[in-house]
Amino acid sequence: MLIPRQTVPDLKLPTLDHGTFDLKSDTPQNFTLIVFFRGLHCPLCIKYLKELGQLLPELTQRGVSVIAISSDDEARAKEMAGKVAMPDLRFGYNLPLSVARQWGLYLSAGIGKTSIGVEEPALFPEPGVFLVRPDQTLYYGAVQTMPFARPSFTDLLLAIDFAIGKNYPARGEFTGAI
Repeated sequence: MLIPRQTVPDLKLPTLDHGTFDLKSDTPQNFTLIVFFRGLHCPLCIKYLKELGQLLPELTQRGVSVIAISSDDEARAKEMAGKVAMPDLRFGYNLPLSVARQWGLYLSAGIGKTSIGVEEPALFPEPGVFLVRPDQTLYYGAVQTMPFARPSFTDLLLAIDFAIGKNYPARGEFTGAI
C-alpha cells in the first residue's frame, strides 16, 4: 500500500508524442496527476479520459502535469488516443504489470471481447488516480477493483484548489500502532 507523504515507486515509460515519461524528472509546480486506465478495450476509459482532456488547461493553470497510462502496447495506445481525441493529453504505454502492482493497482484477467468489440488483454490493471508532489511523495491516491465510479476530475480540480490555497497536508499518513 502506498502511504501519503512517502515516496512513490519509480515510474518511467514511453509516451506516444511526448518522449519518455520519468516521474523523477517531471517537475510540475504543484502535482503530477497520474491516471492509470484499463486500456483500449474499456469504453468507460474513453469517456473518462475525454473528461480529463477537457480539463487539461485548468489543471495546467494550477501547476499540475498530467499523464494517462495503460499497460497497452504502442499500437493499442495509439488507437486509444485516437478515440479520446485529446492531442495534448500525454499517453504512457507498456506499463509493466509488476510496476502496476507496486502502485497498488488491482489486476484483472481478460474475459474476452468488451461491449465495443475489443479483446481484453490476458492481464491488465484496473484504474487508479494519484496526485504526486514534485518531491515524489504521494498526496492523493484512489484505486479501484472495477471500471465503475471513478473519482470525478471536476471534484479533483476543486480539491486541488483547496489543497493549494490552504496548503492542506496529505492525509492518511499514519502508520503507527493502533
